[in-house]
Amino acid sequence: MFPGSRFRRFICVNALLFCCAPFFYGQAKATSVAAPLAANVLGKGTIPLNGPWQFHLGDDMAWSNPNFDDSHWEQLTADRPWGEQGHNSYSGFAWYRCRVDVTLALGASPDLALLVPQVDNVYELYWNGLLVGHNGKMPPDPVWYSNQPVQTFGLGSVQRGVLAVRVWKVPPLSSNSGTRGGFEALPLLGTVEAIAACKDKDDYEWLRSQQVFFATFLLSGLAALLGLVGWLRDRSQWLLFWMAGFGLGFILSMMFLAFRIPWPSNFALGLVQPSFGISIVSLWFLLLWLLELRDNPRLVRLIRIAALIEISTISLDGLLILTNWTSPAFVHPAQIADAVLTAIYTPLGIVPLVLVIYAVVRRRPLGFASWLVAVFAFLAIMIPVVTFASAQGRRFTHWTLADKINAPLFTLNGNSFNVQSITGILLLVAVVNAVLRASIETIRRRTTLEQEFKSARELQASLIPATLPPLPGFALTSAYRPAFEVGGDFFQIIPLGGDSTLVILGDVSGKGLKAALTVSLIVGAARMLAESTSNPAEILAGLNRSLHGHLQGGFATCIVLRVQRDGSCAASSAGHPAPFLNDREASIQGALPLGLFPVVTYEQTLFSLDTGDRLALYTDGLLEARRASGELYSFDRLKALFATRPTAEEATQAAVAFGQDDDITVLILARLGIEEQLAT
Repeated sequence: MFPGSRFRRFICVNALLFCCAPFFYGQAKATSVAAPLAANVLGKGTIPLNGPWQFHLGDDMAWSNPNFDDSHWEQLTADRPWGEQGHNSYSGFAWYRCRVDVTLALGASPDLALLVPQVDNVYELYWNGLLVGHNGKMPPDPVWYSNQPVQTFGLGSVQRGVLAVRVWKVPPLSSNSGTRGGFEALPLLGTVEAIAACKDKDDYEWLRSQQVFFATFLLSGLAALLGLVGWLRDRSQWLLFWMAGFGLGFILSMMFLAFRIPWPSNFALGLVQPSFGISIVSLWFLLLWLLELRDNPRLVRLIRIAALIEISTISLDGLLILTNWTSPAFVHPAQIADAVLTAIYTPLGIVPLVLVIYAVVRRRPLGFASWLVAVFAFLAIMIPVVTFASAQGRRFTHWTLADKINAPLFTLNGNSFNVQSITGILLLVAVVNAVLRASIETIRRRTTLEQEFKSARELQASLIPATLPPLPGFALTSAYRPAFEVGGDFFQIIPLGGDSTLVILGDVSGKGLKAALTVSLIVGAARMLAESTSNPAEILAGLNRSLHGHLQGGFATCIVLRVQRDGSCAASSAGHPAPFLNDREASIQGALPLGLFPVVTYEQTLFSLDTGDRLALYTDGLLEARRASGELYSFDRLKALFATRPTAEEATQAAVAFGQDDDITVLILARLGIEEQLAT
């Protein structure tokens, strides 16, 4: 029995070894070269090419040959980049190879296709040594893309062969972790119909995941458009201008990075830098306006300098990304320059914090909407700054803070939300809300101001004679042209008993409703004084007493003229330009303007006008007409003008054509002869 048992055990052991030999042989072989990937039941579905893949750094076009011996190559999986599989921070060329053996299911189409997810950065696809597709362009003039949809390639009806993938990775920037490179997800092999269905599903899932993004994009576009249109209609509304800049920069940044538009990656990243800078700087000036800090010239100047530095350095960094990264002599200097520029513009991200702190210190009462913008602006800027700063040099520091900040907090209907996306959306909503509120308030104030101007115009119109009363013995013409909606000039023609008439003309400092009210006070006081005296000096003295203490630091110039039918005149001036008698200034004693001191003595000057003489009274707006170059109309031009014996309207038009800078009022009295008086 014993010998028989021993024999049976010997037979069993040998049989077991014989059965397991292929297994052990296969295991030993797998350490040197991967066995062909068998797709034995490929029908309507797809199969992931999970490898392992043969992998080798460097570049040799012979590696696309299906007969090339790659048994000495290392093995990697395609579900992770090579940076996570022992080749951290590697950039340049590398190859993947995988043997595929396909057995089609009964009735399946013999035409095969391949779906390739994101590959970092440029790749070419070879099937049995033939180039079947590529994404991007290889050096020496590389072109690569980011944020692209999955790519599909037809392989034809070949069921057995070698798939070779040639990859080139761009040198890393300062914020690159070094963990990327090559495949980032498994490629899929299947029939043409199955691969097309997978791509459609991927595109649908991407669109579904971008619903919130598209809504944010549309809101930003609407804000930018409304802000720009509002600013173009009223260039004083700088708050709308900066809202347009904020929205526009946000839109451009998303267009270059978030949409699946086939921008070359360095082109998109290079242009997104200044776009992001526009959004950041616009936000700074939005805070200046909303937090009511723009009345501090020093702070505004500092923000302008910081904005110039921010835009300049971030644009230079973008220009650096746009350049050719394939030259070995350029790569290291470019990486150093990138780090230096980043170190300059990144700390400027604290500007919103400075503005918020300054607003708090000033303790100005601000609306809830403004503070809401301040809070979200601080968060929306500081979070990316911390993220970006912690990402600098992380392939050396291995910090993971940036990844943790960017990690999704929750998902809603396929849309992922992280800290940055949430604060960005809240900031955009807060900005639009605050600007709309501010614009509504501005419109309300403007409506009130326009109503005040309307009241002032109506008041002034009632004080300027619509029709001139007759002036016995004289022909009288007048012209009044305010420089703005409401001016400070005035004149009155007050007939006295007999053949005498008072002519009063003056100019109040200031403009608007305040000036119109002062004019009404002067006109009312002058008419009351004219009832008790016809002496021009006494009238001016009475006006001065009435105005003193009521002009709040302002003053008024005035000239009062009493003229009689026979040409005799009496005139007094309170700081007003002397009238022109024909082509020369009349000699009238001057004095201080009205309202400066409680008691002022005014002198009266007597003179006479002969037949044909012309006396022109005017306000200083005629003399101080100014060209765009700054040249004044001047006294010499004024003298030459009156020498031509113009009407009041002609004299006014000459100054307006030269360049009106202030209110203009002109009165011209022409002494008539006996025959002219009878004809009149």
